[in-house]
Amino acid sequence: MAVETHLSVVDDFQAIQHELPGSQSGWLQALRADAAQLFAESGFPSIREEEWRYTNVSAIEKKRFSPVLTAEETVDVAELKKSCLDDCWTIVLLNGRFNRELSNLAGLPAAVTVESMAQALENQSQQLEDYLGQAVSNAEHNFIAFNTAWFTDGVFIHVPSETVLEKPIQILHWVSQADFLANTRHVIALEDNAKATVIESFVGEQPAYLNASVAEIFLAEQSGLTHYKVQQESEQAWHFGGLYIKQAQNSRFEQHNFAFGSLLARTDIHTDLQTAAECDLNGLFLGLKRQHLDNHTRINHLKPDAVSREQYKGVLDQRARGVFQGRVIVAENAQKTDSEMSNQNLLLSDHAEIDTKPQLEIYADDVKCAHGVTVGQLDEKSIFYLRARCIDEETARHMLTFAFANQMVKKVPVKSLHDWLLALLLQRFPQQGIEAEWL
Repeated sequence: MAVETHLSVVDDFQAIQHELPGSQSGWLQALRADAAQLFAESGFPSIREEEWRYTNVSAIEKKRFSPVLTAEETVDVAELKKSCLDDCWTIVLLNGRFNRELSNLAGLPAAVTVESMAQALENQSQQLEDYLGQAVSNAEHNFIAFNTAWFTDGVFIHVPSETVLEKPIQILHWVSQADFLANTRHVIALEDNAKATVIESFVGEQPAYLNASVAEIFLAEQSGLTHYKVQQESEQAWHFGGLYIKQAQNSRFEQHNFAFGSLLARTDIHTDLQTAAECDLNGLFLGLKRQHLDNHTRINHLKPDAVSREQYKGVLDQRARGVFQGRVIVAENAQKTDSEMSNQNLLLSDHAEIDTKPQLEIYADDVKCAHGVTVGQLDEKSIFYLRARCIDEETARHMLTFAFANQMVKKVPVKSLHDWLLALLLQRFPQQGIEAEWL
């Protein structure tokens, strides 16, 4: 990105900084100003950076996504409602801003806080000062700085001690405005022995826009959070999503990441584990045409006796490209660490591409760590077996690919979410005579 572009970005920030949420909070203004300055110095991440070497985001520079404080609220409500899951509390972020009319938080326990970030900054800015920027710093990379400088809204979730939420909370990101920047920031904090499930879904009506969303998650002792992310955006959209988690002793974090949409999408999931904490990461990415889907995970075992499990699967067809960078770091005093990582990839075309880079960095001597990677095509013997039973070749390939991908969908116990994901899979890999109710 040219220096002139950097300077214009700073100008954009300075022009609207007093209108952004939390503009009366000196600490937040300082955090935003620092982020804007960092971004101005080098722009979006470059392929010259090791952790971005497989993902070139320079195309974003060709469009001028400026921070927008007012957005069109026109939306096909009936279509949006199709993405609202049953049996969930739902908070809708329409074009990056909280929409109260489309949200449904009825029956939420009074002690639990679920509100827009903009409102939370007005009401509880002192509490948020303890969280914002504490799970990830602006210096992590410049998409974080970009998000911090210009986020216009998001969600603040706080679950007090000993509270167990009976239903999931769905955060629905919906973009209905073309050439738009939806820039959101979330804080999710669970106190001791609290339990919750959060589902983030990203959907867009318009062809081209940029969706940037960062979540900082704080899990106190004995707490547990299950987080789902479903990215089903426009084929011409750009997407960046980051999850940054701080896990206290004996806490548990489980994450399921499903990446189906966007022209270019990148998801970062980084977590720090204290003593006896548990982390379970699962992912499925499906690429078609010229889609580029990048998944970057980092699990930091900081203290002894922590356990982590990671399984990612990729299916790539036509000229799609997938990236998996999984990194497990075991600190010097993190003895008795137990970690496993697996990445399996299926290429359906001679032109599809996968870049996979599993990494183990172990600085302790009493650990149990393993990783494995596979890249391959459909088994011709299995295709022949199905064809011998009067199944045409295309259907046979769909059946085998569906079975490979459905293993990750089966891990989802939330029925409404499971059914939605299953429908997306059957749409991608149709099979004559197969009913979703049978699966």
